[in-house]
Amino acid sequence: MRQSTVTPTGREVTFGADEVIVSKTDPKGVITYANDVFCRVSGFREDELVGRPHNVIRHPDFPRGVFKLLWDTLEAKQEIFAYVKNMTKSGDTYWVLAHVTPSLDAAGRIVGHHSWRRCPEPAAVREVDAVYDLMRAEEARHRRTVEAAEASLALAGRVLAERGVSYDEFVWDLIARTTSLTR
Repeated sequence: MRQSTVTPTGREVTFGADEVIVSKTDPKGVITYANDVFCRVSGFREDELVGRPHNVIRHPDFPRGVFKLLWDTLEAKQEIFAYVKNMTKSGDTYWVLAHVTPSLDAAGRIVGHHSWRRCPEPAAVREVDAVYDLMRAEEARHRRTVEAAEASLALAGRVLAERGVSYDEFVWDLIARTTSLTR
């Protein structure tokens, strides 16, 4: 469980365009590996991360619907790219462009997850956060967390469908327009 006593500071931290945050989790999202960039950016020591749920860095303003999409995609044994707003140990904010994949054993069972995260372009964050603003507003209309996540994900699906894209297509378009993956 994330530390509930930390309040967002409103300050944003970042990391180098040539750096990659890497983590591995078990099938339930408990961290089994955190690289040095993850530790430095999040403000946690490795021993404070390993053995804890990955949501220890969840920013309270980040739409639960995006996490529902992430988990649904991983449970379907597919990879996902997503823009994610995280929170450091001290309450600072940092955004990532995450690539999360399920790790499968020889029998095809999910045995964990592997995530590589890069520093996203500010233009992409602004654009994706406009959609996330709509999702957060929808979530605020619901009392139960599960209902809020489902409703905000459905809303995002409708908003993006009006633009003629799925979430994946939206993210890939943002990547193509704002990021050089060959950095």
